[in-house]
Amino acid sequence: MRAVGVSQAKREVRLIDHPEPKLVRPDEVKIRILEVGVCGTVREICEFKFGEPPAGSEHLVLGHEAVAEVVEAGTGVQALKPGTLVVPMVRLPCEVPTCAPCVAERQDFCRTDTFPEHGIRRSHGFMTEKIVERERYLVPVPADLREVAVLVEPLTIMDKALKELDAIQMRMPFPAGKRALVLGAGPVGLLGAMAFLLRGYETTVVARSPATTPNAALTKAIGARYVSSRETPVGKWGEFDAIYEAAGSPAAAFESLGALAANGVLILTGVPGEGDFLKVDVGRFVRDVVLRNQLIVGTVNAGKASFTGAIASLREMNRRWPGPLRGLITSRSPLESFADLLLAKPGGIKNVLVL
Repeated sequence: MRAVGVSQAKREVRLIDHPEPKLVRPDEVKIRILEVGVCGTVREICEFKFGEPPAGSEHLVLGHEAVAEVVEAGTGVQALKPGTLVVPMVRLPCEVPTCAPCVAERQDFCRTDTFPEHGIRRSHGFMTEKIVERERYLVPVPADLREVAVLVEPLTIMDKALKELDAIQMRMPFPAGKRALVLGAGPVGLLGAMAFLLRGYETTVVARSPATTPNAALTKAIGARYVSSRETPVGKWGEFDAIYEAAGSPAAAFESLGALAANGVLILTGVPGEGDFLKVDVGRFVRDVVLRNQLIVGTVNAGKASFTGAIASLREMNRRWPGPLRGLITSRSPLESFADLLLAKPGGIKNVLVL
């Protein structure tokens, strides 16, 4: 099969011939990959900043945002039939029997750091024609979401974040405020803004780009406010009860604390590289967090409940903003065009490889 693989040892990214997998366990399902989203994580792996192939393999097949179709099911598969549209989960449980999160199938909270992640470390990804996965790690998607289903995985990040925000704000014996700030106008940020709007939040998106970009236009089209951080200082952004950081910038995250309201929550989702040093007034930072009952929480990846939650939200977004939602997907290109999307910084919002 065709596949896009990266070799850290050889420092190369190329189209490879990858063996077609076979069903081995009764609960396994063979799926045909239809589309794979390209994101910053994939491009950083192609820059050899991180990434780890499965044991015994010289390369790692890339890709962790996918939509696929079932082509074959094992004898023990309960619900998935050929033709079913599915989204494969990214993170799998570790094999440490005492890891309570993984035993509970909440591997997004794994304690051991030995879990595999499709297309990122220790497990091949989805930039190939077919894969085999256990039924429990495949989430069915309604056929009417086929055009936008590749956005499910990026949206799971926000779904998990909102679940954690709800749990955190249960600390207060009164309703939390509903003013939201999203840092970053990429796919994760714009999907996050849509999710806040669905929950009735007054939503602002802040990004470095001017207000004339397609990202800014899409922000306004869904009913959110757009602010360019280069044009407007943090003191004029407003005050927010929840800040969702989707820019991967430590500087932006710390700057946004100046706009966090009393009892507010800053949610960090970006994963910056090491060595990004900042000059921070730590005394003021600690004083404000303590005296204003503020919280900072990090959240990564997502469990199955957030995949199903993201699909439900995506369906509502598709009903409410069909045009802007499709506008998130800038281009669809054949797999052979991988170099244009992975080895350079492409334009647009979300680019997709089609298999």
